[in-house]
Formats: sequence, C-alpha cells, structure tokens
Amino acid sequence: MNTDKSQGRQVVQFLIGVHRRLSAALSLYRLADAARDRYRARHSTPEQAHGRRGEDLAHRFLRRQGLTVVARNFHQRSGRGELDMVAWDRQTLVFVEVKTRASADFGSPGRAVGTDKEKDLRRAAGEYLRRCGAAMEQARFDLVNIVLTDPPEIEWIKDAFATSRTL
Repeated sequence: MNTDKSQGRQVVQFLIGVHRRLSAALSLYRLADAARDRYRARHSTPEQAHGRRGEDLAHRFLRRQGLTVVARNFHQRSGRGELDMVAWDRQTLVFVEVKTRASADFGSPGRAVGTDKEKDLRRAAGEYLRRCGAAMEQARFDLVNIVLTDPPEIEWIKDAFATSRTL
C-alpha cells in the first residue's frame, strides 16, 4: 500500500516537473519572439516585420502539425521567385506560401496570391525539385493565412492550387 502511494507521489512530482519545464520553454519562446519582433521593428518596414513574424508563426504551426520543415526563404538562382517554406508531410514535398496581415479588414490574406505570384511559386518550386531530385508527383502547394490578432488566427489551406501544371 505504501509503495502505491510513493509511486503515485513520484508520478505527480514527475508531471509537475514536466509542466514546469514546458512553461519555461514557452516563456523562452515568448521572450525570443519579443526580442526578434523589437529588432525587426527597428530594422525593417512594418510590412516586412509582419511578414517575418507570420513566417515564424507558420513554421511553428506546421511543425506542430507534423511537417518537417527543410527550407525557409528558398530563392531561385535567377532571383525572381521565393518559396517561404519547404516541408515534408510524410512522402509529400510541400511548398508553403505564407500570407500575413495585421487585420482581416480587407478579407483573407490569401487573396493576395494572384496568377503572377502563382507562376513565380511554380517556377521556384520547379527549380527546387530539380535541385533535390524529387518528382513533381510528390509535391503540393499549401497556403498559410495569418491574421495578427491576439491570439493570431492561422488558417492552413492544403493543395491551395494544383500541381498538375508544368513546374
């Protein structure tokens, strides 16, 4: 009977320790985010700072969803296109476009992805696929919309546009 109580106490103490460590880790994330946000506010335009914060939030969100992020801000050699994020979702290579807005007053942030942006994303994705040797059939395009409210609103749209067109 006493061993059951002592084991129960050990489990409770263990769980309390885990909770404290998680709380400390979350506090460190918040501190790092705050420091990064202050730096960006001084060294970039408000739009650039919002975009970077949105990419950080999307990165963390996608990792929690089980994706393995392998690249951020991949630029084509020509300098024309950029992929905000490249990740693996099991056997699928995912090209992620992140759109961030300070508010949803003018609609979803994803509305800013037009045909020209889609074409640039396809071109950059094609170059990435050629460099890593992956097949087009393994790829998809996702869109992450972020509205910087408190707390931020995050919407993940899988297969935002088809990969059937030539990459």
